[in-house]
Amino acid sequence: MEGKSGPGASPLDVLSRMDQLIALSMVGQHALAERLGINVTDLTCLGFILGAKGEALTAGRLAELAGLTTGAVTGVVNRLESAGYARRVPDPHDRRRIRIVPEGDPAARVAVAYEPTYRRLIELFESYGPDELAAISDWFTRAADAMRISLAEIRESPAP
Repeated sequence: MEGKSGPGASPLDVLSRMDQLIALSMVGQHALAERLGINVTDLTCLGFILGAKGEALTAGRLAELAGLTTGAVTGVVNRLESAGYARRVPDPHDRRRIRIVPEGDPAARVAVAYEPTYRRLIELFESYGPDELAAISDWFTRAADAMRISLAEIRESPAP
């Protein structure tokens, strides 16, 4: 299906629309986390655990990915264990360390919660042509890189 041409937009117009999408996404993440019986930080960390694709994360690595202290990650893992989404296993190479792995099939549980949203987004993406999808994909990749740089700057600079 070919995409539809819309009215022109300036970079500031697009930024404003992106801000609206991010705000809605944040509210949605909170609602989905609540539906799954966890908080949004736990959901974010669960996303990193699932994104490791079978590679068990250390608590330190999870803290680094999520921008949390290792003490905060301890609480996250405690809650994820209690909710049945993750568990701790000993590191096979260093018995002093633990690794965090998914418990059961949390991806399936999370997928059920996200399914209506993902279905709508896939339908939206299907309304665009291959070249438009390539541009959208490129934008998401480059925007994520820009956000990683900005996040590092935010974390390293003093509060205004």
